[in-house]
Amino acid sequence: MMRLLITGCDGQVGTELTRQSRALGWTVKAVDRDGLDIVDPDAVNKAVRALMPDVVINAAAYTAVDKAEHARVTAFAVNRDGPMNLAAACADLDIPLIHYSTDYVFDGSKSDAYVESDPVAPLGVYGESKLAGEQAVGEFCSKHLILRTSWVFSSHGNNFVKTMLRLAAEREELGVVADQLGKPSSAAEIARLTLQILPGVEKYSGIYHLAQPDVTSWFCFAEAIFEEARRHTMVLKLEDLNAIATSDYPTPARRPANSELSCDKLESTFSVRIRPWRESLSEVIGKMKDGSVE
Repeated sequence: MMRLLITGCDGQVGTELTRQSRALGWTVKAVDRDGLDIVDPDAVNKAVRALMPDVVINAAAYTAVDKAEHARVTAFAVNRDGPMNLAAACADLDIPLIHYSTDYVFDGSKSDAYVESDPVAPLGVYGESKLAGEQAVGEFCSKHLILRTSWVFSSHGNNFVKTMLRLAAEREELGVVADQLGKPSSAAEIARLTLQILPGVEKYSGIYHLAQPDVTSWFCFAEAIFEEARRHTMVLKLEDLNAIATSDYPTPARRPANSELSCDKLESTFSVRIRPWRESLSEVIGKMKDGSVE
């Protein structure tokens, strides 16, 4: 039986990690910011020493991409200093650490999928702060898995799927960016795979990409969302879905035009199969239709 400390338990991935690990019968201490502020090194040390977990999983993060452009100090505190504190505490006690990062560490200029060894060049504060967190974990804790994820969605929290369905229930027409590519990834699948590969954290420490096939655009992802919603008999007001360019929808933070992550390294190293995102999308919308939304 594993004993885990999970931070950020109220986020999308943290919620699924907590649910799935407890379903396995593992001993889990799941904390949100009120339970443990990872920016506070003394609090982190105290919490890790009190529990002495087999593994720490850090799912806490500052994820407001656009707001980060005007909240650099906060973004770096949570996304760099927090992981550094956890890594230092884990290293002192010889405890492995699993930490999540993002596709936004890349600038999107590559024409095909990014592999783990590709040069990083984040376009905004969010990506910069997440990259700094990766570097801190790698520097302070030798036993680690850094899992880069992308376009996370679930039936709880704030995400693209829930935003699209809310807008489609309110509007007859909607424009969605069609020139940004990536891989949607459900929090449930990220959690499932994390717990599956967890025993290999010491033997296979390093950076891995964890995103669901296949690559798509935000526009095509939205099409799939509405198709699935109608299949589940959800009532939508939307009649016209229009493809627009990134330049037609300016945001404070720049997004990579291509953030497709190659996950060959993870699948081959740990002998796992990552499910297609369309399967997960159907499950998530099914939960939302049944009212299982947080």
